[in-house]
Amino acid sequence: MSNHYTYLLILLAAVAGPIGLSFDRKVAFHTKWRYLPVSLIFPALIYIAWDMYFTSLGVWSFNPDFITGIYIYNLPLEEVLFFFIVPYCCLFIYECIRCYFPGLKDNRAASGIMILLATALLIAGVLNVHRYYTSWAFIGTSLFIFALFLFRIFFRGFAAISFLVSYLIILLPFLAVNGFLTALPVVSYNDAENLGIRIYTIPFEDVFYGMLLVLMNVALYEKAMKRR
Repeated sequence: MSNHYTYLLILLAAVAGPIGLSFDRKVAFHTKWRYLPVSLIFPALIYIAWDMYFTSLGVWSFNPDFITGIYIYNLPLEEVLFFFIVPYCCLFIYECIRCYFPGLKDNRAASGIMILLATALLIAGVLNVHRYYTSWAFIGTSLFIFALFLFRIFFRGFAAISFLVSYLIILLPFLAVNGFLTALPVVSYNDAENLGIRIYTIPFEDVFYGMLLVLMNVALYEKAMKRR
């Protein structure tokens, strides 16, 4: 098969398991699909705009050898699909944690960890404001975490402990997918715009770029679910 389907095949392989397991009787994630439009579309639009802007600045670029060649403005179709497929997988994992560990209750320690993380990211982002990827990923994640706690009435369904446990699990497949994308590479990064720290071939910033996306998905998912 042509290498031009590489990115698309990576995405399809990533989502195949979560879609199949969405019909698991205990989780029954398919019964919650009606909450996905609210959870996925708004964060995807933000990330697509962000991605388009950074692509235009040369913060990252895409290897034409591994994409179909179908573009939406300056983004490959696969990159646009990424912001729907990966969040779907992440929400599936999150819902599995909520269903299989109902005794996992939110606590001050989990909230404290998130506040400390947000503070550290804000400081690091400001200190690296001259690096586009570092500053945007760190500061964006920091501000959204603070917003979750400042506007707790609106985001009352959000549970820090459930998110933290889920994201630690999500990181494994998330980094695996990004590892393929950056090792080939399907996506190349301008190291002048990041810290130059890599997890294998993955920029360190990807951890928080992904965290912000999943945070937005989870917060809106819980809002749509109206779960307490």
